[in-house]
Amino acid sequence: MKNRLIAAIVTLFALVASLIGASTSATASTGGTPDAELHPNVALLVFYTAEGRFRCSGTLVSPTVVLTAAHCTDGTLGRTAVTFRSVIAEQPPSGLPVAADKAAGYTQTELETAGYYSGTAYTHPQYSDFTDMSNWNDVGVVVLDQTVADVTPANIAALKTLNTVPRAKLAHTLFTAVGYGTEVRKPDSGPQKPQPMSYPLIRRYVDMPGQKLTPQILQTNGNPNDPRGTGGTCFGDSGGPVFFKGNVVAVTSYGYTDNCRYLGGYQRVDIAAAQNWLATFGL
Repeated sequence: MKNRLIAAIVTLFALVASLIGASTSATASTGGTPDAELHPNVALLVFYTAEGRFRCSGTLVSPTVVLTAAHCTDGTLGRTAVTFRSVIAEQPPSGLPVAADKAAGYTQTELETAGYYSGTAYTHPQYSDFTDMSNWNDVGVVVLDQTVADVTPANIAALKTLNTVPRAKLAHTLFTAVGYGTEVRKPDSGPQKPQPMSYPLIRRYVDMPGQKLTPQILQTNGNPNDPRGTGGTCFGDSGGPVFFKGNVVAVTSYGYTDNCRYLGGYQRVDIAAAQNWLATFGL
């Protein structure tokens, strides 16, 4: 979980779960639309590391496995809390669970008592911690202690699905990102500069035009003023899915600015490096 705010090649700003310390909670996307139950298999993840309590997003891809980003699993202490509620909190307090022993993280019993699913986090063994663009591998999973019976899992896209998008058409192709990230808007008072806001803490979705495709990364334009799309991802959307033709092709990985109004980067899961590892979890 080290180097959450990184400078790899350019000033990449990792869209890791916003730090949600004991007294505050972080928040949903740049632009975007409240999701309600359009994507019921997209979950909020909450977990502890040595640095504190964090949150991310993820996708149920089997009755017991949630797909997310490696930077949302690396260094997790104890269990990860998982919920599929679309609305967590409209106003503070967040109501997110607090571990009895923060140095040990959540236990299964305390999460289940609080009404959350619990699970164990696993990180792709070749995750480069944002140091190697050729071997990014920002993929992780949370294996649940209980089966999710009332949510239909999402499908992971077939190998090399994104390679079927012609380069000339990438900028005119829309990808849908879903997550519980920070909403970027003007504050109610003070300087009227759009900035990440803490509430509401809800699930949202955005449609984003493609910008670049590499063997590891899908990059999109997340500017809400771009007429081709509706916005982009921000803090807390990390690990959330990017859908293309109804299937998950990537997970939210990084951004370029601290106000989340520019390009966003997404770890591809339609590549062999991701799919070979995911297969070890029965996916």
